[in-house]
Amino acid sequence: MVIQRGLNKEIRRISLPTMYGMFFTSLYDIVDMSYIGLIGSEAVAATTIYLSLFWALQILNEIIGTSSVSLLSRSWGSGNREQTRLIAEQTFVFKGVLGTIGAALMMAVLPLFYRFYTADALVITHGMHYGLVRSLFVPIFFSSYTVHTILRSTGDAKTPMYFLLVTAILNLILDPIMMFDTIPFTSIPGLGWGMAGAALATGISYLVAFLAGLYYLTGKRATLTISLKGLMRFDWALDKKLLTIGLPSGLNMLLRSLIGFLFLRLVAIYGTVAIAALGIAGRIHHLALLPSGGLSMGSGFLVGQRLGSNEVEEAKSICLLSSLNGVLFSLPLMALLLIFPSQILGLFLRTPTIDASAIQLLRIYALCLIPLAISGGLGAAFYGSGHLRPVLWAFLISGYLVQLPYAVLVSLILKLPLGWLWGAYLLGDGIECLLRFFWFKKGEWAHNA
Repeated sequence: MVIQRGLNKEIRRISLPTMYGMFFTSLYDIVDMSYIGLIGSEAVAATTIYLSLFWALQILNEIIGTSSVSLLSRSWGSGNREQTRLIAEQTFVFKGVLGTIGAALMMAVLPLFYRFYTADALVITHGMHYGLVRSLFVPIFFSSYTVHTILRSTGDAKTPMYFLLVTAILNLILDPIMMFDTIPFTSIPGLGWGMAGAALATGISYLVAFLAGLYYLTGKRATLTISLKGLMRFDWALDKKLLTIGLPSGLNMLLRSLIGFLFLRLVAIYGTVAIAALGIAGRIHHLALLPSGGLSMGSGFLVGQRLGSNEVEEAKSICLLSSLNGVLFSLPLMALLLIFPSQILGLFLRTPTIDASAIQLLRIYALCLIPLAISGGLGAAFYGSGHLRPVLWAFLISGYLVQLPYAVLVSLILKLPLGWLWGAYLLGDGIECLLRFFWFKKGEWAHNA
């Protein structure tokens, strides 16, 4: 019992700052969407469509990032500081290269991507203004994630939280200045750059946080320091591991993104308002997921460290405690979303009435919080160990054999109201949770990583 209490304290020690950092990120995402909502539902729809492509690009970040979490935390847990430093430097190198390639790809496919989802000229115009500017900062986004991963993997969860807080505050200040001719609720003149201003505010905020993080890691105060010289070379043996360990996770994200594309296309059948509802409710859902997401991420680092020092039973306990904590944190949030959906949506949708489909979706998302909290805690086992095939198989089965067929059935074949389509989220998340639990109990992650 004493050991369990100690583990629980350690989980919260590293997870709570991670959670707060994720909250700051989600907060300025929501503020972005709130300001964009002042422009109109077409602007919200344009942002929603862009972000579906942006998260698909995250596949590149996911492959290297997932590999680095496992390699960094296990190397740190084994006490090999020089190897940990080399892994950190190579993660920076690869993320920078892949981010640059990704930015070029994003800008090339953006026009075709928007036309695939909508014929609304205003949505496309808003999307191009937003998407081209934000895509320029993709290498910075990738590299800023690397700063956080390195620090958390070496046991420092508070410093990334401070960087994210600075990012959020800066974005809160820059958004209204850059977007509007007159800053909302004041008479102060702004720059009036509209959607491009929203994207630029986000990009500049990330850039400042990244430069601060790089300065910190190359100085003397960080637990693990890196050298600028180390960022100028490749270690091909290590780079191969960075590419291969995270491939199942990257493939999992690719397949998730594909379902996301198809699901968004099905939602588009119901109109621009439905796309906007998905965008707003999705941001709120992401905010509500932060407790379980932070616990999962923090626990993944701890699992990697325990496996690096051959403490398998403690690694298992960390996963179960993380799931339990996730459920406890999620219950009050679930209650709020179920009881006050229209009031919560009203904070972000500048319309006289809240669309019923958005209320239905937010309530579905509320029910999803519990299986997602359990899945997140169990997922720490796979991400911390680098044994990621179960994550891929769980999603393949739940997403492609259950969720997608159901969505096609209710929207294209039976042509049911939009609320039925939202039910696909709960169905898919529930099945995936059960499958993750099955592979967690098999225990291969603890011995074959």
